[in-house]
Amino acid sequence: MHKEFASVWEKCWQLELLATPYELKHRYRDRWVRFHCLPESKRYAESESETAVILDRYNSVLDELFGGGEVCVVRAEYSGRRARRGLQKAWRTTVYDVDPEFGPSRADLFLTRHVWQRGLLDPRLRKVADDREPGGIITDPGARWLFHPYDGGMDVIAPTAADRDALRDRHQDWLSKHPQEF
Repeated sequence: MHKEFASVWEKCWQLELLATPYELKHRYRDRWVRFHCLPESKRYAESESETAVILDRYNSVLDELFGGGEVCVVRAEYSGRRARRGLQKAWRTTVYDVDPEFGPSRADLFLTRHVWQRGLLDPRLRKVADDREPGGIITDPGARWLFHPYDGGMDVIAPTAADRDALRDRHQDWLSKHPQEF
C-alpha cells in the first residue's frame, strides 16, 4: 500500500506538501476552495452543538469526495517528535521550510488507509477543530481530491476547476466572505 501511494503521490503532487498542507491553496489556487466549519466564519466551537456542526460539515464534504471508497490519511509529526501512536514507523520523512538561520525542518509522515464511512475520523477531526492536532491530508488512493481540515475550516483541492466549482456551489453558505477566498 505505501509504495503504491508513494508512486501515485509523486506523479500528482510534491512530497513536501504532505508536511505543509497549508501551502495547497497557494500552489493550486485554480482548483482550491475553502469552507468554514461554523456560521459567520467562527473559528472554534463553544458548545457540543457547535462541535456537532463542525463534524457534520467535515463529514458532509468527505462523504461527497470519498463516499463508499477508500481514503488515505496522511498525518505529519514535525521536527523529529516521536509518533503519538506508539512505535509506528514513519512512511516517509521530508524536509520543508528551510530557514537560513535555523536550517531545515523535518516531518515524519504516517499513512493509513481506510474504507470511508461517515464519522470514521471524528476523534481526529475533533482534535484538529480544537487546534490540538495538525490536519494533515485526506485523499483517495489515486490522490485526485485533497482534503485538508484545519481549526476553523477545510481546504479542498479538486481535480479540475469545474469539479471545484460544483463542490463550491453545493456549499455556498459555508464559504468565506473574504474577497480572496472562495
